[in-house]
Amino acid sequence: MLFRQILHEDLSCASYLVGDASAGVAAVIDPQWSIDPYLRLSRLHGVRIEHVLETHNHADHVSGHGRLAAATGATIHINELADAEYPHEAFMDGWRLTLGDVEIEAMHTPGHRPEHTSFLLRDAERGGDPWAVLTGDSLFVGDVARPDLAIEKREGAAGIFRSLHERLLSLPDDVEVWPGHLGGSACGSAGIDHKSASTIGFERSHNRALRFETEEEFVADAVSTLGDPPPNVEHIVAVNQGPLIESMGTPVPLAPRAVEVGIAEGALLVDARTNEQFDEAHVPGAISASAYETGFATKVAKVVPPDVELIVIAASDGYELEAAELLASVGLRVRGYLEGGMTAWRSEGRPVRRIELIDPDQLAARLEDDDLLVLDVREEDEFAEAHIPDSLHLPYGELPERQGELPRDRAIAAICSGGKRSGLAASILQREGFERVLHVADGGVGTWRRAGRPVEKS
Repeated sequence: MLFRQILHEDLSCASYLVGDASAGVAAVIDPQWSIDPYLRLSRLHGVRIEHVLETHNHADHVSGHGRLAAATGATIHINELADAEYPHEAFMDGWRLTLGDVEIEAMHTPGHRPEHTSFLLRDAERGGDPWAVLTGDSLFVGDVARPDLAIEKREGAAGIFRSLHERLLSLPDDVEVWPGHLGGSACGSAGIDHKSASTIGFERSHNRALRFETEEEFVADAVSTLGDPPPNVEHIVAVNQGPLIESMGTPVPLAPRAVEVGIAEGALLVDARTNEQFDEAHVPGAISASAYETGFATKVAKVVPPDVELIVIAASDGYELEAAELLASVGLRVRGYLEGGMTAWRSEGRPVRRIELIDPDQLAARLEDDDLLVLDVREEDEFAEAHIPDSLHLPYGELPERQGELPRDRAIAAICSGGKRSGLAASILQREGFERVLHVADGGVGTWRRAGRPVEKS
């Protein structure tokens, strides 16, 4: 049996290549936008990718099923409840796909979405009993999926409870659990573990969400612990459900003059270098989101409408292309990238802007003398656990719509837990015309607290 897990670190997604090397045939489950890993694995192991299986219409990233079908001639399969508009073969609960000695069985596990399906794996050479289940967005390691991305949240939570207890937990304890997401994904909660696999027995004993004995208790907890949903959910689901997409457009290299034209026509610049490089010098109007950090594409999608064209700036052309691919994976449109990066921009004497960079120690000193507003851009639960006294809370993803709530006659210091989200927030404020903006980096509220400085809870 051939079995490989492929991780998308930026989106915390997992996909799978499953097949029989001796029979030379394989299937891909939940392909990511970039299909290169699957093509490379198929070449290495001498298998043909003849099938693409989707657990559901994804809401957090654009599927690569269209690209993969075009590259391999594979047939796409998805549950009939998905209402997919693209060419596919629909299946129902209990459907089976044979790949040599390997068999994949569809197990309908609704809740996260009505069509959601898990896939049981059997291997004739290992006795034919189920040895693993690909749980998609139902059961994660240490957590379960969120219930609010397709139907009313209480109805979704009830569906997840029944799928867990009537279907997945009926499997033997030694069956391996291979989920569709790892820690960091917005499709679950902060409880998702960063481990890539588990077993039914281990999750039965240690998964917090499986400890609730009644459906009512489970639903109440699932609804009360919901975090922010993935950005642009409706747009991404529509893309994944609609006609096959083989390309989001090829980003083209743009000279500085072409970048200026793009800005004039409404394009937005995403500077994918480190936040510190951005603070030192950047193109006026750009926002800072480092592609060197996980969650890059999701952070950008939280603050940029899906219909706005983007132009990428990075440290090298190769990394600009990678950053553009990550943005496309969450349904964003990339017009091109600044060829030669900031070096090309500055070599022509074009204007740059800067943001003052300070650390928590410098912030403490400034608060003693300056009329400085501390803007905490973390999530609500983080702010409630501990924050700097008199700081104002406004999550970075809400800044574009709520920046009118902030004073323009005071200096504003954006802070988070480490300096990444605060860097993005500071760049948004400057883009919106706030003149005195500071970026707190080299730590955040946690560093402030560990230094013995006061914090408040709420």
